[in-house]
Amino acid sequence: MKLKLSLLLLIVICGNLLAQIKDESITLETKTGEIHGTISCPTSTNKLPIVLIIAGSGPTDRNGNNPMMTNNSLKMLAEGLFENNIASLRYDKRGVAESKEAALNENDLRFECYIEDAKAWVDLLSKDSRFSEIIIAGHSEGSLIGMIASQKKEVAKYISLEGCGYPAGQRIKEQLAGQPPVVLSHSLAIIEKLEKGEKVDTVPQFLYSLFRPSVQPYMISWFKYDPSKEISCLKKPILIIQGTFDIQVSVSDADKLYEANNNSEKHIIEGMNHILKPSEADRMKNIQTYSNPVLPLKDGLISTISIFINKDK
Repeated sequence: MKLKLSLLLLIVICGNLLAQIKDESITLETKTGEIHGTISCPTSTNKLPIVLIIAGSGPTDRNGNNPMMTNNSLKMLAEGLFENNIASLRYDKRGVAESKEAALNENDLRFECYIEDAKAWVDLLSKDSRFSEIIIAGHSEGSLIGMIASQKKEVAKYISLEGCGYPAGQRIKEQLAGQPPVVLSHSLAIIEKLEKGEKVDTVPQFLYSLFRPSVQPYMISWFKYDPSKEISCLKKPILIIQGTFDIQVSVSDADKLYEANNNSEKHIIEGMNHILKPSEADRMKNIQTYSNPVLPLKDGLISTISIFINKDK
């Protein structure tokens, strides 16, 4: 009976806590349309730190989901921060979900567009008197976007979540290493030209979806950034978090970022995968978590972030 009562009490407490999370909508005006976001801000008489959460690559929305899978990882991140009295802003990237009207033609999209959007959010948050400091947390590809945007003086701290430590062109080469020789040879030749800033007019049909001419300007703009060089520019506290069961980014990436800046601290979380959740090493079981919206974040993630944010206060 006592066990049942304790369990009921825990459910009630958790339910009340989640009920207190009153998300508010926020809009960023851009030249091509509105970008929509969500602020989760605890009620407080004091100013609170706020974390700008930047999602990863592809059509990933503010909650960490895309049309092919729902895991709510970034939504859970915001909720975890809220429970630790830390505000957050997460948003749908231009062209995604509620921000679809801000989309650019593929020919016109550049990696810098995402960087400028992140910087614009920082400018908007810096005018909000509720917040004591701005922290950027970038996940996956958002890690690189975030570390460049964090070079703004208005950003107090930076957090990399499962961020790549090497240039994107190099990482794509590694991912293609296991492909048949004909695929690999053609791909490497194309990537090497893109790395030099040169477009490739003729792309084999079997590689068209990856290297189609309309996406090449974006890839050229993306390939020129080296995460280890960008993070070395930051003169502010840095937290690098990496899971051991990440099948997309490795611990060596975290090591590379950590070695590039003496202001950084590194936390390797055992058993955490790319979407910040507990997983097994088995690839198929790992991927299954990408479509599990109720699986909680890996234990220790939120506390690690909270301690870093509240340090030196």
